Amino acid sequence: MSITIEGNTLVRQIHRRGATRSPRDRGWWLYLALHWSGLLASTLLMSWGVFVLFFLVIGSFSLDGAMLHLDNFASRYVTADADRLMRFKAMLATVHLVVFATILFLRRGSLTPRDPAQEDVQRG
Repeated sequence: MSITIEGNTLVRQIHRRGATRSPRDRGWWLYLALHWSGLLASTLLMSWGVFVLFFLVIGSFSLDGAMLHLDNFASRYVTADADRLMRFKAMLATVHLVVFATILFLRRGSLTPRDPAQEDVQRG
């Protein structure tokens, strides 16, 4: 692998069988898609964890208290009419989106994947 400077940008050239490969080849896009899918999946799990933590907090950090609140929540959900269910689902989706966006904002440093080749250049 050799690194050359063209203009003001570093261009990475990887030599394989006499040909050079652009950083925007199919493997790079697959690597980026895998990175983003992992980032989004872990952020989704974290946002669900916020809801679990919420029920633990209102249940005085005990499993029994959290289950009592979930039981109360479930009984009210089952007896609600269609209009109230629609408003609840809209509110839940909005809160989930805000929590997800907040966690994603706090993880903004992880949006771009690390490039091992660039790390080797920075280390010297």
